[in-house]
Amino acid sequence: MAANLDDEGEQIVSIDEYLESIEEEELEADLVLGGDEGDECTYSEGYMKRQAIFSCLTCTPEGNAGICTACCLSCHDGHEVLELWTKRNFRCDCGNSKFREFSCKLSPNKDGENTENSYNHNFKGLYCTCNRPYPDPDLQEQVEMIQCCMCEDWFHEEHISLSSPNEIPRDEEGEPQYEDFICKACSVVCSFLTLYPKTIWAAGNKNKSVVEDIPSKDEAVKLGNDLCSDVVQKDHLVADTNGEAASDVKSIVGEGSESNAGSSLSGSIASSHATCVLVVDWMVASLDSESRPFFLSKNWRDALCKCDNCLDMYKQKHISYLLDKEDSIAEYEKNAKQKRDEKLQQREGAALDFFNNLGHIEKMEILNGIADFKDEFRSFLVSVDPSKAITAADVKQIFENLKNKRRRV
Repeated sequence: MAANLDDEGEQIVSIDEYLESIEEEELEADLVLGGDEGDECTYSEGYMKRQAIFSCLTCTPEGNAGICTACCLSCHDGHEVLELWTKRNFRCDCGNSKFREFSCKLSPNKDGENTENSYNHNFKGLYCTCNRPYPDPDLQEQVEMIQCCMCEDWFHEEHISLSSPNEIPRDEEGEPQYEDFICKACSVVCSFLTLYPKTIWAAGNKNKSVVEDIPSKDEAVKLGNDLCSDVVQKDHLVADTNGEAASDVKSIVGEGSESNAGSSLSGSIASSHATCVLVVDWMVASLDSESRPFFLSKNWRDALCKCDNCLDMYKQKHISYLLDKEDSIAEYEKNAKQKRDEKLQQREGAALDFFNNLGHIEKMEILNGIADFKDEFRSFLVSVDPSKAITAADVKQIFENLKNKRRRV
């Protein structure tokens, strides 16, 4: 839709559109920050399951450190800072040995390094298999990128090994119909997903290895005991045959990402069960499949098997975080929205309390001020040419008239 322009070619925005855009920007920021007000460094919270992380290239041009929201605002104001969205199992690095003489203003007493943190080329401002920055200075129009829920790197749609971007599950309006995306490299680690029923795959995701029907319970009992040991054995075979790709996946997933996830899953994972739900010969199925990107449907993690053998397999693969509901971006944003709603309610309550605690004269002053503004704005709308846009000078004149009126009173 073409933008409305005034006589000088500047875009015209209605008041409703302006207020709506401000609200959308605030909501987007709250979703990224997870409701974090940025008042305190998160270092004392340890390795958080998920939080907004930034990289300061002024202090660490090597791209080997990450900082929390509070440190970004308080310690690195005016620096060249990259917004990395969120990272899992991460602890704030601000002021540790990687920052040399620089000290954190909010939490100066930190260990020299956070050994369980994982870093990738995102911390240098580079993304995707093409290793390009975002925004890309060589492109006039920036293209959409998709984040892998495992390595947490971002990929251009044309670089995710699909024959066409049209294969990405979307609705008629172009909105994503998947909850999580797993890149081609990471799909090697979790190729066992191809044995699950088609309900875990997003609509439109054509994965030929997906099992169409869930086998009977008797078959599950028969094959369940041996399946997961086959998974681990076969995973080693895949790693050998895929060479460099498997090696890259290991470094991307990260050894350290498991220790904190494993210790904090007790409250998030349903109790394990003896019968394995994966009842297809994993060895044969994997030999017939090749690594490809995965698009998963809503709540797909709930379908993951939690038998003892599978739990052990996830641990060996360092992907137990997939079982943790709080690890998912969907859950992170859900909690952020809840915190935002609570914050807005608190603001409204605080404003009402403030007004109720005022004396009669102060209350009348505020109410009269609101009434004066409404009258002045209404008079302005009556006198203004509806075919012309409201300018900054017009708004300034409204407040100047109000000021003169108050002086006369």
